[in-house]
Amino acid sequence: MATNVLFIGGTGIISSACAPRAIAQGMNVFLFNRGQSFRKPAKGAHVIPGNIREDAKLLQAAVKEHKINVVVNWIAFHPQDVQRDIDLLAGLIDQYVFISSASAYQKPVRSLPITEDTPLDNPFWEYSRHKAACEELLLKAYGEKDFPITIVRPSHTYDKTLFPFRGGYTTVARMKAGKPVVIHGDGTSLWVMTHHADFAKGFVGLLGNSAAIGEIFHITSDEVLTWNAIYDMIAAAAGAKLNAVHIASETIAGYDADMGAGLLGDKAHSVIFDNSKIKEFVPEFKAEISFEQGSREILDWYNQNPEFQKVDAGLDALTDRMIAGVPKIA
Repeated sequence: MATNVLFIGGTGIISSACAPRAIAQGMNVFLFNRGQSFRKPAKGAHVIPGNIREDAKLLQAAVKEHKINVVVNWIAFHPQDVQRDIDLLAGLIDQYVFISSASAYQKPVRSLPITEDTPLDNPFWEYSRHKAACEELLLKAYGEKDFPITIVRPSHTYDKTLFPFRGGYTTVARMKAGKPVVIHGDGTSLWVMTHHADFAKGFVGLLGNSAAIGEIFHITSDEVLTWNAIYDMIAAAAGAKLNAVHIASETIAGYDADMGAGLLGDKAHSVIFDNSKIKEFVPEFKAEISFEQGSREILDWYNQNPEFQKVDAGLDALTDRMIAGVPKIA
């Protein structure tokens, strides 16, 4: 019997690769969302219009009507989101998959590589602490009520629409114009970029997989890059020469608290992930798309979709102020 999977969301950066792969694997995929993404639903997916935050009962009705086995919540960010799902879905499904975040791991990490047993402790970023609190609540529901959870922690996962830095196309426009761009720290910290199609290979193998119940996984590439290399690859794909200015993450945070939270709570720290667990549970998982290839894919997409080549004037001006006004790291 085919697995019936419902994605809450399903047209986001990561889920847009997971839905078509699940369909290709013979699963019946239902997407419960508002239909507001510019990404089209996967071909063959059944779309159920709805807003989980406004009418959660629609989710419960859809699960019953379509005999859903697996529910994946791509857009749960607070404990009340997962508590709502527990209350609605208990006794109705065989697996509930929560999309957490690898940013919830201890910062700074005391030892590498990071495994699923690395503590969750991020004092810098509220987003990550909320994800950790969601996990705690779900693990309690699994232990006390046998609620059938699987927790997945993506790290920096991208598609052809997503640049790896906060500035997005604004930063690329600066590169093309020969203007300097800011790289946090000295640019030598280590980072992992995972293409969403590679992520999907591991993720879909967990859906309907009874061995994954009660388990936690991160799913990332094994390619480790410096931030200098990441920016250089994007510049090369844009046909530009990188003109980098290095500024301490703490200083950047002083200019923009939100940007600083994402740096101090995540990107400023070196990461290397041990993916042996996902490879054990899903032997076919192998990340094969290099970021050099991915960066070309991103720039190709923006060249083909000029309406997305938007420059944020405020961010552009902020970049100029940071470069002009703060001490640089040599």
